[in-house]
Amino acid sequence: MADFERFRLLLEEERARKLALLPALRADISSAAAARQDSNVDDEHDPEGATIAFELSQASALLNQSTSGLAAVEAALQRITDGKYGLCAVCGQPIAEGRLEARPWTPFCINHAAAGRQGR
Repeated sequence: MADFERFRLLLEEERARKLALLPALRADISSAAAARQDSNVDDEHDPEGATIAFELSQASALLNQSTSGLAAVEAALQRITDGKYGLCAVCGQPIAEGRLEARPWTPFCINHAAAGRQGR
């Protein structure tokens, strides 16, 4: 069976990285929104407007992705605490250690990975 303490450390490191990234992404969004608000930009016709809109969209997407990733990491840490880590959320079978090494936050075995993505 997998060494869950090793995975706990990996997950805690990943959580720390994501928590450190979130304020920077929020600041980027605030900065882009302020730049957009402070200018008389017509995004459709002004070359700078498209850049501001793109930056805002990009930062928002990264924030959503990081927030979702943080939730997945925290759920994995909770599964360790609950004694359910390393078991597929669909079939209850053990998740291969190699898969946990690649994606320590995954709640799905390889057979159910696609189904898990579709349900989200």
